[in-house]
Amino acid sequence: MTPRAHLSLTLLLVACGCSGGTVAPSAADPKSGGAATTLDATPGAYGNSVERLDDAQDGLFSFGHSTFSENWVTAPATTSSLDGLGPLFNAKSCSTCHSKDGRSAPFAANGALLGMLFRLSIPGVSERGGPMPDPVYGDQLRPYGILGVPGDGTPHVHYEETSGTYGDGSPYSLQVPSYSIDGWNYGVPADGLMISPRVGPAVIGLGLLEAVPEEEILAHVTEPDADGVHGVPNKVWDAASQSKVIGRFGWKANQPTTLQQTAGAFVGDMGITSSLFPSGTCSPTMKACNEAPPGGDPDVELTDDRWQSVGFYMKSLAVPARRAVTDPVALHGEALFSSFGCSSCHLPTLHTGPLAASASLANQTIHPYTDLLLHDMGPDLADGRPDYDASGSQWRTSPLWGLGLLQTVNHHTFLLHDGRARGFAEAILWHGGEAATARERFRLADAADRDALVKFLESL
Repeated sequence: MTPRAHLSLTLLLVACGCSGGTVAPSAADPKSGGAATTLDATPGAYGNSVERLDDAQDGLFSFGHSTFSENWVTAPATTSSLDGLGPLFNAKSCSTCHSKDGRSAPFAANGALLGMLFRLSIPGVSERGGPMPDPVYGDQLRPYGILGVPGDGTPHVHYEETSGTYGDGSPYSLQVPSYSIDGWNYGVPADGLMISPRVGPAVIGLGLLEAVPEEEILAHVTEPDADGVHGVPNKVWDAASQSKVIGRFGWKANQPTTLQQTAGAFVGDMGITSSLFPSGTCSPTMKACNEAPPGGDPDVELTDDRWQSVGFYMKSLAVPARRAVTDPVALHGEALFSSFGCSSCHLPTLHTGPLAASASLANQTIHPYTDLLLHDMGPDLADGRPDYDASGSQWRTSPLWGLGLLQTVNHHTFLLHDGRARGFAEAILWHGGEAATARERFRLADAADRDALVKFLESL
């Protein structure tokens, strides 16, 4: 585990004029996560715990980190606390899709699946208002199986380059992905199968986002502004409370809490059952899958203490401090980020309430650059797959904190929900729908302003 590093810095807010009709501060707040900020900018930057954990919480964090990182194995095994993998699965550990607590790349150079999963559904709505799973393959492709159990099928991606030009005539190119699945091992899926690829995002700052009061999130649900920006919440099923609540996590805000997201990933990605989700993912016609022995406890494979520890671990990961807080180019880029309209969705500042997993998460001013709401991103980014109240073209505003260290931690800069963008500029150029006007302001800006905005994003 990386050492903890914490921040105590004073913010100076003195405004100065900048070119392009914008005004930037002379210094920015480096405390992206308030008291839950770490100064670490090394390859271990995403793995630090928040400060002020007591001894019991420190032990829980360590236990959660261990469970998050370890590979699960096929049952029966001598390691009974970590057996029960699959029988169908996407990954063998949480860290497969969230290496160093960071963001996964989609595919390897040889086309092998890395930290990407494929959501599946068919037309219709489930009894709790969510996507309707395929009757055989469920709501997620599991391409791998334990010995004797074939995986669901094999996913593929193909990229084609499409060219464009900035306003000053400079060229750019975007890679357009197309996805397919073949080798279905349990029969043909139902008609109208919808496929949505997703890469594993970084898991920093989740406890802070969970501590933002619901009323603050809803306060940003307003009528469309001059650019047509109009964020809306997703109302999703909370399995613990057995009710519909606001979703906060996941690419379409389809998960309400860190604990549910954790249990959902264990059963969906690894086939590991828990007290929240005690049923496995083998459909009735999957004979070999259903005959495979379960692991761990006779009822569930992920014990509550392990589940709670991973949930606490994910809530307690600190956010790296913003860097280049006095750099005039980065500060100019921040001013452009606002004047272009990017901050209409990527809200710079939110506040946490008194209810939080630990003292460092409560009553904080934070800078995640998200409103936690859904926005229509246009047809080019649409997956065509509704998810509760989210349409096929709506996505939750992704937090931007810590993204400037992605190359340092995870050795790549693949962005957006499926990793199609190869850096910040490409990610911006993919924006459409409500973000089309902001995108065009960026595309038509001169090279110096475009570079300044990218430098700001790299400082986060």
